[in-house]
Amino acid sequence: MGTLDGKVALITGAGQGIGQGISFALAKEGVAIAVAGRTESKLDTTVAAIREFGGTAIPVRCDVSDSDDIAAAVDKTVTELGGVDILVNNANDAMPGKLLDVKDGEFERAFASGPLATLRLMQACHPHMVARGGGSIINLVTSAAVRWDAGGYGVYGSIKEGMRVLTRAAASEWGRDGIRVNNVAPHALTPALKWWMNKNPEEAAEFVAGIPLGRVGEPEADIGRAVVFLVGEDARYLTGATIPLDGGQSRWG
Repeated sequence: MGTLDGKVALITGAGQGIGQGISFALAKEGVAIAVAGRTESKLDTTVAAIREFGGTAIPVRCDVSDSDDIAAAVDKTVTELGGVDILVNNANDAMPGKLLDVKDGEFERAFASGPLATLRLMQACHPHMVARGGGSIINLVTSAAVRWDAGGYGVYGSIKEGMRVLTRAAASEWGRDGIRVNNVAPHALTPALKWWMNKNPEEAAEFVAGIPLGRVGEPEADIGRAVVFLVGEDARYLTGATIPLDGGQSRWG
């Protein structure tokens, strides 16, 4: 038996990387997973892997920048899995880049898939969590927002900081509804990070050298397992917090 048997989670960006790792970790604790994302083949891969080790999962095609997609994703999760207890806002289109290179459309897309999507998903899941006596929301943010050198992270960091403020507000407003809301700021071996490390071996070596634990995190073992704790009963008195899952690299104050 898992520690979270009977729970249902909707996880965005779950076709690969951190979202997939969180999906695997929660599914192994008995959570039924709505695997949400834009690329159906990736969703099918994650769902198949979960079912292979005995978990429950369904694919949910969803572009989080589209309000209709969000509504449909929540409806499908509730209809096919019975409700929503856990929401993980992981999908986001914001990318690092210098401020003078940023176009309006790029910032607008980043905002739509970041704070706006986070707000819409939290709003859509709220009544379903209340109906089940409460729930837990995890929003993925970034330690780039508190780097000593924020160059190249202006848009990316600002989008994620917007999500952090929404987390604090939701934790304050929805605590009496039994809903806890927390952030995690992870470093993990995602496909994008692996690509960057392979293309920039010297910079990658410096990056890893700056991590006190001496390695980049694993999506399931390091990030997913921490999320299992955060959404479980052992963390029932924790809300409105930002948890850095980055091996001690950043300085959160």
